[in-house]
Amino acid sequence: MGKVVGVGGVFFKSKDRKALAQWYQDTLGFAIDPSYGGTSFLQTNAPDKACTVWGPFKEDTDYFEPSSREFMLNFIVDDIHQCLEQVESAGGTLIGEPSEDDMGIFGWFMDPEGNKIELWQVK
Repeated sequence: MGKVVGVGGVFFKSKDRKALAQWYQDTLGFAIDPSYGGTSFLQTNAPDKACTVWGPFKEDTDYFEPSSREFMLNFIVDDIHQCLEQVESAGGTLIGEPSEDDMGIFGWFMDPEGNKIELWQVK
C-alpha cells in the first residue's frame, strides 16, 4: 500500500513574490534560491532527496482553484522567542502570546502580505 511520507511543499499566491521572499530571507534566514524564488528545507529523517519547499506563486495563478486564498503556514523554529522578536522588528504583526503544550511552543504573526504564520518550537 502506498503512503504519504512527508510534505513536498507549501505553495501560495503572492502580490510581490520577490519582496516577500526577501522579507523572509532577511527576517527568518530563508536561503532563497533565485532559480525559482523559494527555499528547500532538507529533512534528515525523510527519504533521500526529500524536502519541504517554500515558494510563493504569482498572485494571478490559477494553480489553487477552486480554493480561495485561505491558509496558515507553520514553520519549525529553533528559538521561537528570538524569531518572534525578529518578526516584530521587521514589521510583522504578532498575534497573541506564545502558547505551550505537549508538542512544544507555538507563536503566531501576520507577514507583510497579511498571511497568518504559525511558528513551532518542538519540545
